[in-house]
Amino acid sequence: MPFYSVNNIKPVVGENTWIAPSAEIIGDVRIGNNCYIGFSAVLRGDYGTIIIGDGSAIEEGVIIHARPLDKTEIGRHVTVGHMAMIHNAVIRDYAVIGMQAMISDFSEVGEWAIVAEKSLVKRKQVVPPGKIYAGAPAMEKGDVTERHRFEWEMGKKVYSDLAGRYSHEVREINEEDIPRSGTSS
Repeated sequence: MPFYSVNNIKPVVGENTWIAPSAEIIGDVRIGNNCYIGFSAVLRGDYGTIIIGDGSAIEEGVIIHARPLDKTEIGRHVTVGHMAMIHNAVIRDYAVIGMQAMISDFSEVGEWAIVAEKSLVKRKQVVPPGKIYAGAPAMEKGDVTERHRFEWEMGKKVYSDLAGRYSHEVREINEEDIPRSGTSS
């Protein structure tokens, strides 16, 4: 498992959290219970602190970092989409960060807010609770509806279940153990 200590500070991981073997967890990173940390994610708490709340999903290829002596905080039941980048920001409970979105220094994404795919939340920008933001720079596009909440609750449950399943079912295998399909001419 790819954990690294920096200045004698070790990551802390909660119960029933699954971390992909190719993810890298470095230094002062505190991950809650029932979280999913996907393949090739990098959580780099070498200068600052990274806190991830219970039930959050950090999908494949996500990069999270914090500035020196500062922190990046991700609340409970947050979904951070594939290849997103979060740098020294606060993401409140139940928020959704879309694939390849970038959340910059000292910004904040409110509870139940949605930041769309490939959006840029600029330095010190605030995305209010329950709002949908999209674009570069991200701008308000509307309100999160009950339909959005229902869909995202289902999506969050998928990753919570996946963390549990992966803990028991995912095993690295050798190349020679991979079945080969026959070729036909």
